Amino acid sequence: MATLTAAKRIVIKIGSALLVDRTTGALRADWLQALAEDVHWLKGLGCDVVLVSSGSIALGRGVLGLPQTPLALEQSQAAAAVGQIRLARAYEEVLAPFGIITAQVLVTLEDSADRRRYLNSRATMEQLLSLGAVPIVNENDTVATDEIRFGDNDRLAAQIAVTVGADQLILLSDVDGFYSANPSEDATATRYDIIDTITPEIEMMAGDAGSGLSKGGMKTKLMAAKTATTAGCAMAITDGFALRPLRALQDGANATWFTAQTDPQAARKRWIAAMKPRGSVKLDAGAVAALSRGKSLLPAGVSHVSGPFERGDSVALLDQAGRVIGSGLTRYASSEANQIKGHQSAEIEALLGYPGRAALIHRDDMALST
Repeated sequence: MATLTAAKRIVIKIGSALLVDRTTGALRADWLQALAEDVHWLKGLGCDVVLVSSGSIALGRGVLGLPQTPLALEQSQAAAAVGQIRLARAYEEVLAPFGIITAQVLVTLEDSADRRRYLNSRATMEQLLSLGAVPIVNENDTVATDEIRFGDNDRLAAQIAVTVGADQLILLSDVDGFYSANPSEDATATRYDIIDTITPEIEMMAGDAGSGLSKGGMKTKLMAAKTATTAGCAMAITDGFALRPLRALQDGANATWFTAQTDPQAARKRWIAAMKPRGSVKLDAGAVAALSRGKSLLPAGVSHVSGPFERGDSVALLDQAGRVIGSGLTRYASSEANQIKGHQSAEIEALLGYPGRAALIHRDDMALST
């Protein structure tokens, strides 16, 4: 089984029921404090940590005096707006004593579908993690246009794990793993310790969304597992109600681990290589040599730009003879790339009229064929 101490980057999904008392609507302060100790422990091991946290609607509902019955969309959005402030403050207050800086990141699942927004999210998250901060990510429920459903943050957590290149995703849940049937209804249900492949039989065991433990539960968790493991990220489902649930998982608490099918970097390179290029950039000999050493592509190394393409599009990388040596996701549109080609990165602001990124294509957004 996977071990948390071996992970370099972990995404942890936290459900509303773990954070907020369903009876009183109040924050479970003791549990959150214990979680902060776990985060501090992981950070001490040199691991990057991202928290994907539900709870804003549950917190806001209590503050606004809304009923415990299902809310209308507008009520859910209002509750999220009120609760998100309190949720972010709560994380800040429990992590600050450990010297840990927190950052609030509000996204939607659609952000991962648009490459420009995806690149922006990835760059921001990478910068935060490089500075030692712990991003607190939540879906931007205040502007949601679709029905807000319990369990959506499972899929969001998987998308975030892919975005940041995490090697482990931990879903802290109200069940201690994946079962052959709902254990609250079937006494013969058995828990899986490890799932290497999500087969049709496994998918049938998840059943349909219903009430209680299964509401939006195992179906969305399997969807998350598919997304994460395909991208090289192992995923665990474990009971989050215990104090210090991550330390408990490391010490052998019940869980189901879904094994990664590859490593995050290799999966990302394959994803980029499979894209159809929208244009191309021709490189000088120095740039080709730099790329072979694992460097990013700077504007100074580009001699010619063919388009049109937009920021976030895939472009082919050509050597001086016009041979394709790879592809990558560009950080500039073709019109901008034409302006800055052959120039030093320090000149970008003067050329474009605004500060830009130093690299035309970052090495993490590049797949070389040679």
